[in-house]
Amino acid sequence: MIENRNVEVEERHVEKKSDSSLVAATFIKYAAYIIIFFGALYFLVRYVFPMF
Repeated sequence: MIENRNVEVEERHVEKKSDSSLVAATFIKYAAYIIIFFGALYFLVRYVFPMF
């Protein structure tokens, strides 16, 4: 005995949004962090360590 069912299936299409300006801003931010880090490291090696 097969029963006929009326089932409505809701379809959802999820689109992954990639905002290139957000990606670029994040890259610039972390690149600035790295440049500042290496600049401080260079300062320590070049000027502070020779004093000891």
